[in-house]
Amino acid sequence: MNSGYEPVIGLEIHARLLTKSKIFCSCENSFGGAPNTRTCPVCLGLPGCLPVLNKEVVRLAIKTGLALNSNIAQFTKFDRKNYFYPDLPKAYQISQYDMPICEGGYLDVPLNDGIKRVNLTRIHLEEDAGKLLHSTDDFVRASRSFVDYNRCGTPLIEIVTEPELNTPEETYTFLTELKKILLYLEVCDCNMEEGSLKCDANISVRLNGEIKLGTKAELKNMNSFKNIKTGLSYEIERQINAIKNGEKIVQETRLWNAQKNITESMRSKEEAHDYRYFPEPDLTPVIITKEEINEIRETLPELPLARFNRFKNEYSISEQDARELLTDRGLADFFENVAKSVASPKSAANWILVEMSSYVNDYNVLNIKDIPIKPEYLSELITLIDKGIISGKIAKDVFKIMWETPQNPSEIIRSKGLVQVTDTESIDTWVQEVIRENPKEVESYKSGKTKVIGFLVGQIMKKSRGKANPKVVNEIITKKLEL
Repeated sequence: MNSGYEPVIGLEIHARLLTKSKIFCSCENSFGGAPNTRTCPVCLGLPGCLPVLNKEVVRLAIKTGLALNSNIAQFTKFDRKNYFYPDLPKAYQISQYDMPICEGGYLDVPLNDGIKRVNLTRIHLEEDAGKLLHSTDDFVRASRSFVDYNRCGTPLIEIVTEPELNTPEETYTFLTELKKILLYLEVCDCNMEEGSLKCDANISVRLNGEIKLGTKAELKNMNSFKNIKTGLSYEIERQINAIKNGEKIVQETRLWNAQKNITESMRSKEEAHDYRYFPEPDLTPVIITKEEINEIRETLPELPLARFNRFKNEYSISEQDARELLTDRGLADFFENVAKSVASPKSAANWILVEMSSYVNDYNVLNIKDIPIKPEYLSELITLIDKGIISGKIAKDVFKIMWETPQNPSEIIRSKGLVQVTDTESIDTWVQEVIRENPKEVESYKSGKTKVIGFLVGQIMKKSRGKANPKVVNEIITKKLEL
């Protein structure tokens, strides 16, 4: 796609912070609601109403900055970013300009060929604007537009990267890792469908070996990681083809059209917007002490990359299993609670990633906290298999009952009479019956087609209704067939 050219990508990520109230007023900070019902004179920008900073917003921004290795400012302030748009009732946005709360930082991204460090420019705080609603999906053809101010004043952090990403795949992985961190920190729910996490990308291309950056286009309206990856791929190819055809790349803002799978020009963009920033006069500067920063540092959880390395080493599970378990902090916690109580953590990973995941999908469970099975019950179930009290097949039946009722596995096994049969006399009887009923398969085994033993063992397990110990079954039937 990009032979002879190097794409250069920088990101601006907006994450809505998980606070109960908005950044400068006491209105509820949550998604949805009837239009214009979660507003007050402050977030509507009515004259004479003063903003008051939500302290929790500052704490969550510091927490994010620490997790992303940023320098936390001990003196920071807010600024007015002036521009006119219908969804901005004050005709300015309270943001941060020259003194952001977090400067620098980086995120180490695991790629196929090793770790890539992507540096950050800054993380700053700002309030969100409202939302325009059009009478049609197409803004150009809309006959009427409406404004919902519910979103005004919701607290955001904007995470700005250096232009150091070079492929859509790298960008996708970076965003996946960043999302994990935000979820682990519990600072953002990262729901892109609800607008909790939004990403704009600045893309340019240059000849391999060039140092100077090419003319960039800003790409907006990418509402999923898949669309980000696809949109970047299209835009990179568009720019390369334009250059090869002798066209000049213009600096502009482009929108991703997911229906047509193309980017479309929205507006031309000058080198810098004149937002006429000036310090917000209604808010005092924010003083953050070293003690406060250290207190917040103490609340940081173990982050995904560190936990990934520990899972591999401490539990001896595969990289793939570790990655899947770490996609959700709750899932990783669930695994640890099971793994520390069983002989084989690998078995715990298998049960969670295969059996439990299928139930999660079938029952459309959206949050790990809503799984009806307790970690200690799954630990007990795995231990019962290891001790030979039940077979793997019976364990799956027990798991289904555990999912539907709040019983522990031992209670279910006792009440249903599911204890595994291990006495050789009963198993010997089933073996002899199966050998007598399947002469062709027995003859095939004796002629060297030993794989047929799997069929015979299956027939024995069927006769025992899954209760026969598979190990004992294999030993007895092998012995009899080789006589």
